[in-house]
Amino acid sequence: MAYPVVRMRRLRKNQIVRNMVRENSFNIENFIYPVFVVHGNGIRNEIPNMNDNYHLSLDKVEKEIEELRLAGINKILLFGVPEKKDSLGTEAYSENGIVQQAVRKIKGSFNDVMVITDVCLCEYTQHGHCGIIKNDYLVNDESVELISKTALSHVEAGSDMVAPSAMLDGQIKAIRSSLDESGFSDIPIMAYSAKYASTLYANFFKYGTGSSVQFGDKKTHQMDFANGNEALREIALDIEEGADIIMVKPAMMYLDIVYRAKSEFNIPLAVYNVSGEFEMVENISRDLRWDLKIELMTAFKRAGADMIISYHAKEIARNLKN
Repeated sequence: MAYPVVRMRRLRKNQIVRNMVRENSFNIENFIYPVFVVHGNGIRNEIPNMNDNYHLSLDKVEKEIEELRLAGINKILLFGVPEKKDSLGTEAYSENGIVQQAVRKIKGSFNDVMVITDVCLCEYTQHGHCGIIKNDYLVNDESVELISKTALSHVEAGSDMVAPSAMLDGQIKAIRSSLDESGFSDIPIMAYSAKYASTLYANFFKYGTGSSVQFGDKKTHQMDFANGNEALREIALDIEEGADIIMVKPAMMYLDIVYRAKSEFNIPLAVYNVSGEFEMVENISRDLRWDLKIELMTAFKRAGADMIISYHAKEIARNLKN
């Protein structure tokens, strides 16, 4: 049956009808907001090229969390920027590391906020790579031991969920085993399962965490952006090793991977709307930005995302709340 009996425009006639038949939408509950903590006092410095996103000292982080709560955001992804770095990323798993201190402070004040901690060594190493370097190469298994140690230290500090981001083989299994053996079998893992080696992270590394690599690149462990089937293999392995939530990163240019992953595995799925994507949208004409942001978030949901990690989240949540 076709035109003129079928007229698709009947269900687009006005906003009421369009809302009634809308297939996908997003809401504030879908958002996870990245938060960056630093050592020092009185620090609330806007991160270059990341409007309205800040480096926060511990004495300023509670006010930021309160603002997020008022906007309706109750989930954060926590990153730390250490004062000192070394070849083993020691502060990543120190009991008094910046993330561990921040977790204790936030959870001590806000029981209703979920604190998810990014687990990696790149912010904490002098060379900016995600683990131990030998002969100019990132070694896998020794690095995984330190990553697992870092995850456990976050949970012992009070983290509600860990999000390992190094894309090293076996890291999910190692973390799951460590948490279970230490009595934290109820702590979920959000795995950066399909994390691509992308230039879209440049501002995050340069300005957000100050962890740009000092030599080489991360292509030996992050994925080739030309590959799709490999992403499904990576995701399947993470699920088998114990991941509770999978992630695709970046988001905008990888919606085919999001769709395939959701169709194939149908488990909770997050996307990370990264700094380069954020900057592209912010550089578009002000008159177009708001509609584009809503369109973009809806596209993530339409592709299959359940959770959206985005630097836009605070602004969008405030506007939706009002």
